[in-house]
Amino acid sequence: MADFDIAHLHEQGQDMIIVPLDRNFQSKSADDRDDVITALQVCARRAGLAGTVVPVWDSGGGRMAFIAPQPWHPFFQSLDLRTILRNINKRLTCA
Repeated sequence: MADFDIAHLHEQGQDMIIVPLDRNFQSKSADDRDDVITALQVCARRAGLAGTVVPVWDSGGGRMAFIAPQPWHPFFQSLDLRTILRNINKRLTCA
């Protein structure tokens, strides 16, 4: 089992499941990233959480990287990891 501290937010009329991940997420292939996101989305649904999973990670130089729907990019570009971590409000346990 893996546990993830998440920020489950309702912003701009959307439910967001923001999952901070290790910096090494950046070095994964696009297919591997997609597999991780899909697995987290399935896990979140099984846990009864509404929303879209958005992985975030430290991309170096004090910057945060993310994978989110295009319309959400301005919102995520306005955030940093410290803000995300201050908004952690749930723990997601995936089998």
